[in-house]
Amino acid sequence: MVGYGKKLRELQIQEWKGYYINYKLMKKKVKRYVEQMEVGAQNRHNVLRDFSMLLDNQIEKIVLFLLEQQGVLAHRLSDIGQEHHALFQQPNSIIISELQEAYRDVGRDLLRLLNFVEMNVIGLRKILKKFDKRFGYKFTDYYVKTRANHPYSQLRQIFRHVGIGAVVGVLSHGLADLQDLQQSQGSYISIYDQPSYSHQDPILDSIKEAVDRLSNSTNFLQFLGRHAFIMQEELPSPSEDHIVDERYHFMSLLLNLANTFLYMVNTYIIVPTADNYTLSLGAAASVCGVVIGTMAVAQVFSSVYFSAWSNRSYLRPLVFSSIVLLIGNMLYALAFDMNSIVVLLMGRLFCGLGSARAVNRRYISDCVPLKLRMQASAGFVSASALGMACGPALACLLQKNFRIYKFTMNQDTLPGWVMALAWLVYLLWLWICFKEPAHENQGNLVLYEADTGPAVHVAVENEHTQPLLTNSEAKEQDEDGEEENDNAEETKKPVTSIVVAYKLLTPSVKVQLFVYFMLKYAMEIILAESSLVTEYYFIWTTSNVSIFLACLGLTVLPVNIVVGNYISNMFEERQVLLTSEIMVCIGLLLSFHIMIPYSVTQYVGSALITFVSAEVLEGVNLSLLSKMMSSRLSRGTFNGGLLSTEAGTLARVIADGTITISGYFSESKLLNTTLLPALLICISSIIATCYRYNSLY
Repeated sequence: MVGYGKKLRELQIQEWKGYYINYKLMKKKVKRYVEQMEVGAQNRHNVLRDFSMLLDNQIEKIVLFLLEQQGVLAHRLSDIGQEHHALFQQPNSIIISELQEAYRDVGRDLLRLLNFVEMNVIGLRKILKKFDKRFGYKFTDYYVKTRANHPYSQLRQIFRHVGIGAVVGVLSHGLADLQDLQQSQGSYISIYDQPSYSHQDPILDSIKEAVDRLSNSTNFLQFLGRHAFIMQEELPSPSEDHIVDERYHFMSLLLNLANTFLYMVNTYIIVPTADNYTLSLGAAASVCGVVIGTMAVAQVFSSVYFSAWSNRSYLRPLVFSSIVLLIGNMLYALAFDMNSIVVLLMGRLFCGLGSARAVNRRYISDCVPLKLRMQASAGFVSASALGMACGPALACLLQKNFRIYKFTMNQDTLPGWVMALAWLVYLLWLWICFKEPAHENQGNLVLYEADTGPAVHVAVENEHTQPLLTNSEAKEQDEDGEEENDNAEETKKPVTSIVVAYKLLTPSVKVQLFVYFMLKYAMEIILAESSLVTEYYFIWTTSNVSIFLACLGLTVLPVNIVVGNYISNMFEERQVLLTSEIMVCIGLLLSFHIMIPYSVTQYVGSALITFVSAEVLEGVNLSLLSKMMSSRLSRGTFNGGLLSTEAGTLARVIADGTITISGYFSESKLLNTTLLPALLICISSIIATCYRYNSLY
């Protein structure tokens, strides 16, 4: 992983070199401030004032250059437009082609300008994070809060880029008109008269992609991809993209998505019948919380060793996972004939130990090319959502009662037997079709060699070396001294322990992990106790519970379509985050049994509000986490995905334990007793979000 400062030097447009953010200067300033503070030569107030002025000047330089370049592009478009209008009098195919190419030339220059702005935005975010880290002071909060909404703020100009939108509009309109003029031989149909008409041009597609990245605008696919929380490097180099392309194998990706789907089915297929199963084995119905939660307890540990294992292999952990899940489901099914609650819990424990979701995420992050990673991430989320809905639906279809030899096949045991068969088929498919990719210490991966001499070299597979930097460039890099070395260490090395990972978490990231804990806790309470609550209040059958849970699961994709295509384009992510938290709180409040009698409408309506709001919250929460977490947490064993998984799994464990303990003391008070801690945690997360609101971006 290459540091931002080096990538800025490599990727910047040379004729615009003087207008980029002076990242090197600001790093030196931060270091000097730290040294001066240590010896008492500076006070905090002066440091904040000086650094604010430095940032303001840097941003002003970028904005003025941006406006100047927009003016140049506007002038060129005006000249092209005059020739364009003349065509309506005398259409000429040669002139049409020339004008189309002229528009595309402007588009290419606009694309360069967008890349210029994006690199500066990344640099600004990185230097703010570096300042906060060195000083232990949340300067970012102060700076963004004072500049974000000020009417004369230059910072607003970078993020709003109204002029760029106007240039894109003229380009789209002009190219669409010329294409229509060329095809219809003189008849004119405006894109404004046909809003559904979309002109396809590679330049426009590239510009749209760059604008979306810059403005954090999103669509359904991107929203789902962020929902998967698969972190990626902000400025990947071409060599890194080439390496990932060589490791990509479609069937292996499909097998990882199938693993995700089957595991989610395995998780939720037993929820509608878990209470009846525990009763048939002589335990209390509320022990279903332990049965469901045992899988989550095991997943806390399995996520760590599977994440570590994926550093060396992807096939072997997936094979091991399938075998463990096969054994676990067989034990779960055999517990009925053995009349043993211990065997039942052992079966679910094995299923949790087979959770390979860390491997699935890691494979997408490491082995899928950047151009396909968003689709693969969206596939990961879709497979999870589909599995969550199919689990209870499949349980509804397994309402049978018969025997095969000495084995009982009924609604309690069939989920185990069906999943055991599914994992056996998957294991055979995996063994035949999965292709193990080369890992980072194999093949032709680039290995950067530490060198203190005048030139830096790069080692490749054929063992030849070539200069990576010229002497003058190396000398310039050496002038950065300890700062450049610190940056390289920071960006190259993956996190090797949970303690180091925790130290890299800023207060804002900790708040987001707490929000993730809250939403998973609330969702688990709603799902895991559904069979107990509905049987106690409404005398629902297993089929009724299965249909209810399947319907909840089926809301995931439609909700994400609405949020991804509309809501996330209309509001900031932090606004959606806070609103979703409040809606979860409202859903929990409506779920309490205060009115007598407790109606189906109240229960279903409040559960739907809570669950849907939590789904919206999860997508936005993970999207913010992927932007706010340190780049060191994008790879290695203790990565960002593992941390979020552990937070969510821990929430599920505590929620399932709460259900079991509450049901043991009083089944009549189970609903309110389990909802109360969920409500308190939700209120706490809302307060924490409000407190850190200005740093959530």
